[in-house]
Amino acid sequence: MSNGISMGAAKGAPKGAIVGVDVGGTFTDLFHYDEARGSFRTAKVPSNRGDEAVGFLAGLQSFGPVAELGSIVHGTTVGTNALLERKGAKVGLITTAGFRDVLEMRRRDRRHTWGLWGDFVPVVDRDMRLEVAERTLADGTIRTGIDPEEVRACARRLAEQGAEALAIVFINAYANPANELAALEAAREVWPNANLECSSRILPEIREFERTSTTALNAYLQPVVGSYLAKLDNALAGEGFGGRFHIVQSNGGVMSTDTARRLPVRTALSGPAAGVIAAAAISKAAGFPNVITGDLGGTSFDVSLVVEGQTMLAAQTTIDFGLVVRTPMIEITTIGAGGGSIAGVDPGGMLQVGPESAGSRPGPVCYGQGNTRPTLTDANVLLGRINAERPIGGKLARLDVDAARTAIATHVAEPLGLDVMAAAEAVVRIANSKMAGAIRLVSIERGHDPAKFAAVPFGGGGALHVGALIKEVGLKAALVPRFPGVTSALGCVIADIRHDQVQTVNLPLAGIDARSLDRRMVEEATAARAVVESAGLSVERIDLVFELDMHYIGQTHTVAVPLPVSVENDSTGIDEATIHAAFERAYQASFSRLLPGVGAKIVNLRTAAIGRRPHFDLSALAPAAGTTVEGAYAGSRPVWFDGAWHETAVYNRLDLPVGALIQGPAILEQPDATTVIDPDLSARVDGFGNIIVERSAR
Repeated sequence: MSNGISMGAAKGAPKGAIVGVDVGGTFTDLFHYDEARGSFRTAKVPSNRGDEAVGFLAGLQSFGPVAELGSIVHGTTVGTNALLERKGAKVGLITTAGFRDVLEMRRRDRRHTWGLWGDFVPVVDRDMRLEVAERTLADGTIRTGIDPEEVRACARRLAEQGAEALAIVFINAYANPANELAALEAAREVWPNANLECSSRILPEIREFERTSTTALNAYLQPVVGSYLAKLDNALAGEGFGGRFHIVQSNGGVMSTDTARRLPVRTALSGPAAGVIAAAAISKAAGFPNVITGDLGGTSFDVSLVVEGQTMLAAQTTIDFGLVVRTPMIEITTIGAGGGSIAGVDPGGMLQVGPESAGSRPGPVCYGQGNTRPTLTDANVLLGRINAERPIGGKLARLDVDAARTAIATHVAEPLGLDVMAAAEAVVRIANSKMAGAIRLVSIERGHDPAKFAAVPFGGGGALHVGALIKEVGLKAALVPRFPGVTSALGCVIADIRHDQVQTVNLPLAGIDARSLDRRMVEEATAARAVVESAGLSVERIDLVFELDMHYIGQTHTVAVPLPVSVENDSTGIDEATIHAAFERAYQASFSRLLPGVGAKIVNLRTAAIGRRPHFDLSALAPAAGTTVEGAYAGSRPVWFDGAWHETAVYNRLDLPVGALIQGPAILEQPDATTVIDPDLSARVDGFGNIIVERSAR
C-alpha cells in the first residue's frame, strides 16, 4: 500500500495497560506496556499445547489481576498450524454448476513438475462440493437466479455428511453478489452453526480459483480459530476481564476477535507478522532501515525483508502447495529449521537437520521428556553455547548435557565416523546453511545486495546463530533486539489497527467516469474506517490509503499502483490524469519501461484504513543508568568454535551499559534468549539497548 494520508484524528479507548501475547509451541511470550506511565514489563511462561488458555492466563496473571488490564493483543499461530498440518474443519462447498473442481484445477500447476500423477488433495473433498443452478455474467447481469430450496437441500446434505463449516462461491459473484447473498440467507435457515460465509463477503475480486481457495480456507479455519478464541474469551471472562481483546492479522495490523472469527483466513501468518512489525520499528529507530528479520522458534525459521523501514506486503500468499490465500500479508518465507529440528543421517549418508521437529512435547533430548533423537538445541547445548544450568523460560531447572551428547553420538557421530563435538558442530552448520539459504531467497534472488542489509535475529534461538547470518550471507551487521525472545509480543503492542478491502472494478482507464470511481472510493473508505473505529483501541489518527491493480490492455498480470489522494469533503478528487501518472510511475519502477500507445485498465480497487497507535518510545527499553561492563561480567566457560574449545566470557546481557563494546568470543545471556558472539566478531550496545554485532576490526 502507499504511504498513508491522514483523515483526521480519531477518538479511541482511554490509555491503559496493554499486553501483547505471542503463544508459541514451547513458550508463551508477553509484553506489558502501561501507556499512561510509559513503563513496560516482560514475561515468558511455558505454553500448554492443546489447552493454550492455561499458559495464556498464567502469563497475564504474572502482571497482576487480569481484570485490571485495559486491552490484550494476541499473535496466534493456530491458523498457520492448522493449514500446515492439515488439521482444519471438514468443509462443505456450494458453487455454480460446472465449477465444482476449481480447487483441484488451480492454475494448472502441479506439486511435481514431471510425471503424470499428482498427490494434491484439496481441503474440501469432492463429495463435499455441490453444484446449484446459478449464473451471474461478468458484467454483473444475473441470467439465472438461485432456487432457495435447492440451496437449502445442498446445505442439509452437507451437514448430514459431517460438514462443520460451509462456503458459498458463485462464479462472477465479485461483479454482482446478489445470488451469493441470497444463497447465504437460504443456507443460514438450515445450517446448524455460525460457520458459513460467501466469497463476496471475503474476497469480492476477479479470478475464480483464488477467490474459491481463500473462501474455502476461511471455512476450513472458522471452527478451529473460533473454538480457540472462545476458550480464551471464556478464560478471560472468568478472570473478570472487561477490556478489549484483539488479534494480529497477517498484514501486520490488528483486528477484533469478532472479525477474526468471521475472517480467520486473515490470521494465517498472525504470529510471525507481529515479530516483523516489531523488528522493523526497532531497526528503523536504531538507524538500520534495511534489514532481514529472522525469527527462530522451536520448529521453523521465518524470514522477511524490510526496505527503508517498510515491511513488504503481498496481495497473495501460498501457505503450502495449492493452499492459496489472497489477502494482504507481510511477505514471510518459512523453512523447517528451528531449535527442535531433528538431526539425523539419511539413507544416502547425508546429514539432515529438519524439517521434522521434536516440538515442545517431547522437545529436544536435553529436556529429558522422552525424546532420543538429537535436535539443533541439543547441538548448541553440547557446544557450550546454551547454558545448561540456566535454560530460558523457566520451564526446566536444567538441561541434560549428557543425554544430548549420547543422542548426537548415536544418531550423527557414529554413522558419519565423526568425533561427537565435530558432529554437533556439523549439525549447527547444516542449520546455519539452511537459514542462510532462506535469507538469500528474500534478498539476492529479489535483486537486493545483502551487504546493504543487517540481520535482525529474534525468537528464542535467533541470536544463537547471529555470526553465521552475517558471515555466510555477507550481511553488513546484525541487530539483536533488547528482548529477542519476546519481540513478537512487543509487535502485538505497537502494531497499528488495520482493515483492508478489495473490490474488482474492471474499467478501461481511457474515458473513465472519475465521479463514479470517486464515489466508490469514498464508500470503501467509509466502510473500512468504521471497522477500525469499532476496534476500541486508542489511536492518534486514522490514515486511508488507496491502491489500484492495473495492467496494460492485453496483459493478465497486474502492478500495484498507489494513489496520492485523500478523502476531503466526501471526495478524493481522483481524475484520469492522476491515475495515468501513478500507473506509469508504478509500471516504470517494476519493469524499467513503458508501452507507449497501449491503453491501461483498472482491475481492482484496494482500500486500507490504518489506525495509527500511539508512539512507543523504544528508548524505554534502554539499560538503566549506572550499569557497567564489569558488573555485567558473569565469568567464563569453554565454548566450541571452529573445531576447538575457546575460553569464552559470559555476560548478563541486560546489565550491559549503553556504549559497551564486547570482543568475541562471548556469550550474552538473558532470561528470554542467548546471544553468541563468534571469536572474529564484536558487539556493542546502542542507545536503545540493542546489541549491534559486526565483524571485528582487529
